[in-house]
Amino acid sequence: MKFIMFTKHLEGLEIPDIITALQSVGVSGADLCVRPGYPVNPENATEALPAAAKQFAAAGLSIPLVTTPGDFLNPGQEETRRVYAAAGEAGVENIKLGYWHWHAEDGGYWAQVDFIRKQLDGFAKLSAQYGPRTCIHNHSGTSMGLNSCAVMNLVKGFDAQHVGVFADTGHLSIVGEPIDMALDIVKSHLAVIAFKDLARSPGTRGGRVVRMGQGFVDWETAVNTLQTIGFSGPVSFHSEYSGEPVETVIDLARVDVRFISSLLNK
Repeated sequence: MKFIMFTKHLEGLEIPDIITALQSVGVSGADLCVRPGYPVNPENATEALPAAAKQFAAAGLSIPLVTTPGDFLNPGQEETRRVYAAAGEAGVENIKLGYWHWHAEDGGYWAQVDFIRKQLDGFAKLSAQYGPRTCIHNHSGTSMGLNSCAVMNLVKGFDAQHVGVFADTGHLSIVGEPIDMALDIVKSHLAVIAFKDLARSPGTRGGRVVRMGQGFVDWETAVNTLQTIGFSGPVSFHSEYSGEPVETVIDLARVDVRFISSLLNK
């Protein structure tokens, strides 16, 4: 497994500072947030993403994954093609899409599945052309890929080299199958996994991020299952400790890496 860190909560840092932060956390690269307001974004990706990849490589790091905006869902847009082309040039292996959400008024669940699969066909062609795999993130709520069974309704039948699953321990823990079952369901298309812990209170619709080991994730089973299936892809430490100063996010990410390393070394 290759440990990387999601840079969403490193807001305000430029690429050299992000590199320094990741080195201090003890990961080998970035799940680079490519969104408006960040050093690399969809508008400047053509130049900025390959340039960032070179800076990372010079520091001994890599960018195995980029995370796009939540509305990054149209394979026909010029912006989409621009990001895929830039990611391919930069050697990025995976691109995480935005989120399709279920709406009762949009023809029902299965009609929306059919629509998304048509969109994914376009994304698969971009992946085949430019290189980076298209990934759908398990996300709780009304996301159409909220758990393993739901996401497989979207990706099953697509070439796993071009369309994959970004499994998320935290979101799966509150809306998904038991983690070993969840990973078995998506095993054929498992490209990336997110490590974070979530908890949920009675009567609430969503979860909240908590420190690893303090939420609903069965970490021992999660780690053992990944080792059993021989998963060797990127593990994105999400460190979504929103509201904390950047320096604290970095500190907590360092603790998260130690927590998982201790389980791996048992």
